Amino acid sequence: MAMGHLLRSGTSLLAIALACGVARGQSSQTRPPTPNKATVSGDSSRESLSQNALDDLESCRVHRVTSLPGSHKYASDFIETIATDPATDDSDVMWGLTADLSTDVPWHDRALYISKSSNGGETWTQVARMDSRYFDAEIGEGLRNGFLVAPGGSHFVITTQKGAFQVFPQVGTGNAVIRPIEGPRVPDTPPKLSVTKKPGEPIRANAVEMTRDGKRLFIGYGYFDLDPHIFSYHVERDGSWAQDKTIEGLPSEMDILSMQFDDRKRTDPGFLYVGTGDQAYILNMHTMGWARVDGVGPDSAIHGMSAVNGLHIAACWGVYNPVGPGMVRRNTTAHFLLHPTSDEAGPNLRAYGIEVDPQSPNREVVTSITGVYVSEDSGDTWRRLNDLPDGEYRTAHFDSDGTVLVSGMPGTFLVTPYSDACAPQLKRRESAVPTRKAARTR
Repeated sequence: MAMGHLLRSGTSLLAIALACGVARGQSSQTRPPTPNKATVSGDSSRESLSQNALDDLESCRVHRVTSLPGSHKYASDFIETIATDPATDDSDVMWGLTADLSTDVPWHDRALYISKSSNGGETWTQVARMDSRYFDAEIGEGLRNGFLVAPGGSHFVITTQKGAFQVFPQVGTGNAVIRPIEGPRVPDTPPKLSVTKKPGEPIRANAVEMTRDGKRLFIGYGYFDLDPHIFSYHVERDGSWAQDKTIEGLPSEMDILSMQFDDRKRTDPGFLYVGTGDQAYILNMHTMGWARVDGVGPDSAIHGMSAVNGLHIAACWGVYNPVGPGMVRRNTTAHFLLHPTSDEAGPNLRAYGIEVDPQSPNREVVTSITGVYVSEDSGDTWRRLNDLPDGEYRTAHFDSDGTVLVSGMPGTFLVTPYSDACAPQLKRRESAVPTRKAARTR
């Protein structure tokens, strides 16, 4: 969220501090240089990656992904969030949400794009475009948009400043049919905090989660108004989402930043983890009662979560690993590199996302304000991927062969951090010797 926008809207500095986020740039600044400038081919087969990609990964170089749609201006190649089909376990097929909002792009051309990759993120094809009628490029869009895929890729759900929407792709066109999902609106009575919207306008939708069978949907609402809500929905025969009820009793006044089922393979998950601007909570899906995740420090904005092999948390000032059901422990021994220009280290990492390899749960990737970090011992020790361009990273995804897709302000890249052949080391920043990975075989 741009600080200027927050201050103009009357948001308190306390709320800003608890949110602990850094804005997506709306400027036209130049993209940082990349270690590899090779383009990729349009081949969509996982078995036949482009020769450039194979050469890069096998020689331990970072491979830059260049086929995302849009202007390719500042941050338009940043995948805000990645989603996979909940009905399958094919990790090489995925969809990504990008936002083309650079000030170098005319207003009428600014858009959100949905793209699909069938080869682990090397090449992408646009499947849908949302124009400025459905989002607000001036207030934090392209930073915390929720995004998920319905089973079979039949449609998508996107959350923006203007609410939640169903997006139905039109085959072969790159266009889409877009339907609003009913949600809360700004009341006539004054909110707890001053907001930029008028009474009757949609309240911002944020985190979103869907059951594996595509029949139940949960959406978080609220935008620095100290009045967050979670609504539940069920799917109608025509594929639209009908509101069931508001989930009562959320024990927080802070914005909802993340949500995750305890077991995404179940059609009837037992628990829903909810991360807010100050804490992590558990909703019992059967009793609808709330509890606090044990072990999370105070005022910890929960930016990202993974429930693979237990609850993992990427928080405002640290990374948490599971120690039991509903229990986590902050890693205070990890030596994260806090400042890219120095070797200052400590556990106070401002983390935005955490991903765990479903096939090898000892492998974790954290994306953060200072780069990308990987662990291969369940989060006990970490190393920074220093060959990536410096900058803020937000998303990561494990492919079936251990290759990792990472994305942030500098762009989107394929890396192989767990290759024995490359044996990456955490090196001092002044070292000019590159370290990277070769393609890993299981």
